[in-house]
Amino acid sequence: MENVKLAVKGMSCGHCINSIEGNVGKVKGVQFVKVHLNEEKVDVSFDLKVVSLQEITDIIEAQGYDVELSKSPKDQSCH
Repeated sequence: MENVKLAVKGMSCGHCINSIEGNVGKVKGVQFVKVHLNEEKVDVSFDLKVVSLQEITDIIEAQGYDVELSKSPKDQSCH
């Protein structure tokens, strides 16, 4: 399982949380997604054999948010 923390700009309310968690959470291979609104961060755990990080960031960006990747200390292979 890959664990990444994404910096996501443009989130401002509960709808943003529900939108991101709902859309990313239903993707096959995503085990866990949690939005931290005040920190402008999204934690995602996913199976790299099933879904790529690029696919996950594309889903978030398609909803109108800007995504930057910041590597989680637990994750040594995010590329």
